[in-house]
Amino acid sequence: MAGETDAGPGAPGDAAPAPASTAPGTGTGARGRSFWRELPVLIVVALVIALIIKTFVVQAFYIPSGSMQNTLEIGDKVLVNKLIYHIRPIHPGDIIVFDGAGSWDAPAPATTSSDPVVRLYDVTLRPLLRSIGGLFGTAPGQTDYIKRVIGVPGDHVACCNAQGQVTVNGVPLHEQSYLYPGNTPGEAPLGESGHFSLTVPPGRLWVLGDHRAISDDSRGHVDDPGDGTIPESKVIGRAFLLVWPPRRWQILRIPGTFQQPGIVAQAPARRASASVASTGVASASLASKGVAGAVAPVLPLGGGLAGAIPVALLRRRLRFRPRRRFRRGRAGGAG
Repeated sequence: MAGETDAGPGAPGDAAPAPASTAPGTGTGARGRSFWRELPVLIVVALVIALIIKTFVVQAFYIPSGSMQNTLEIGDKVLVNKLIYHIRPIHPGDIIVFDGAGSWDAPAPATTSSDPVVRLYDVTLRPLLRSIGGLFGTAPGQTDYIKRVIGVPGDHVACCNAQGQVTVNGVPLHEQSYLYPGNTPGEAPLGESGHFSLTVPPGRLWVLGDHRAISDDSRGHVDDPGDGTIPESKVIGRAFLLVWPPRRWQILRIPGTFQQPGIVAQAPARRASASVASTGVASASLASKGVAGAVAPVLPLGGGLAGAIPVALLRRRLRFRPRRRFRRGRAGGAG
């Protein structure tokens, strides 16, 4: 009797290959369980990326007072660039957020515990938890302010000339484009003087609010260290974009009056020391002084999530890459 040879997966007597979905470790159930195991990793990666963005790149702040009206209204939210002053010096006309502790506000008293465990917690976990908390809301007790830079180191700033204008190095500022309607350049809160004349010391800035009649700014701190000026090292960054509410979305540009030749001519010489430390902080107090409150920064959180998702997808792709299964034909003998 002639023998028959059967080859291929459809040959009689051959067991059908197991469906791919039932292969060990590659089923729908396994994928679901793996997702829940990887979710904590995804969350941690997203938080780390968000913290990096918030600390070194950009942070969102809300405006709780009217000291910068009408440029910035109460409840507006702005994005602050924390890298810009590592690339270029601070310019007159910039809107900046800075920490007033130690210049406009007394520094917080240092408390050191004698317990080594508490000290270890203070220098490790406490800053980390405060940073994570800052991603989801406002951390109380901080002293961040938002103002417009009028004078940088070496500038002579004064108010007012015969026309009632603020001058920088003798050049009058035409401030109608950003001053609160009805305000005069030398207008000041009740009990304060709107008149000043000084040369900005090295490493410091003279700042004013756009709503001069209610802004507690450099003019109200002439009795504080620095004669009302603030340290450049306390600048957190430059407010560059108004993002909320959507109807007020705009780029916060330097007004044209600050581009006058008499103001900018000496820029390279007198601004060489404008290296600024970027430290992410948040605040929720002293609204009458124009305190900028840190909001839950959608951009850092969104950036963290956007960066974490591809990492998680790549891990899953590599983990669940189907293995090729090679089946060799079998030869069946004669019965």
